[in-house]
Amino acid sequence: MVRKLAKLILVAIMLFMVPKPGMAGGSASVDVMSNYVWRGQNLVNDGVVIQPAVGLEKDNIAIGFWANYSTDSGENTETDLTVSYSGSADKLSYEIGYIHYALINSVDTQEIYLSLAYDTILSPSVTIYYDFDEGDGAFVVVGAGHSMDVSGYTVNCGASVGINFDDEVMGYDDKGDTFTGLYYGELNLSMDIPWGEITVSPKLAYSFALGDGEDAIRAVNENTYMATSSGTETDVLYGGVGFSMEF
Repeated sequence: MVRKLAKLILVAIMLFMVPKPGMAGGSASVDVMSNYVWRGQNLVNDGVVIQPAVGLEKDNIAIGFWANYSTDSGENTETDLTVSYSGSADKLSYEIGYIHYALINSVDTQEIYLSLAYDTILSPSVTIYYDFDEGDGAFVVVGAGHSMDVSGYTVNCGASVGINFDDEVMGYDDKGDTFTGLYYGELNLSMDIPWGEITVSPKLAYSFALGDGEDAIRAVNENTYMATSSGTETDVLYGGVGFSMEF
């Protein structure tokens, strides 16, 4: 039911919403990617995926929907609902929020999170997720990045590391137990190209397992709904292009 409702809201907002004075601001985007990779897990790897997203924000409160559509199976494999509040104090920005994951091939789950970022060299950030539902554990992502202007285009590069804290959704170690330790790393590169009111963003990323995350990621990839022989690899080079706009 949540998945169907989210899809209807996505379509309604993206197709029929016209901004008016006093209304909340918003954004809409769609990524066309070679794989669906989430926290090192290669969840959909049998063909191109389409990932639309839409968000509304007013008075620092935001609501967003995100979905993953597999072009090979013709199915919407996931729809996520996010509600958040953000703010800043000097160079420190923060965001607290809630995420509901509605999945076609697994049990739905929910997280709350806190994200902190500091406006200095390499823009360091840390996000703490706590899965109070199926995962019953936490996951932390530490990241850094830099953006630069190249001939009028913005080039973005970044790196992140994920650390698992007994979150069952993230899988198990080689003994079949939940674990605490390094999980994955990722390097990413993108370019923002203005095209009228739309921004076009070619993207490339390399995700790789770390520590006990290698056994956990391999097991998750082997059991994923869209697994193929290549999907069992714990190192993934993937990419695509995104289209986004604000209204």
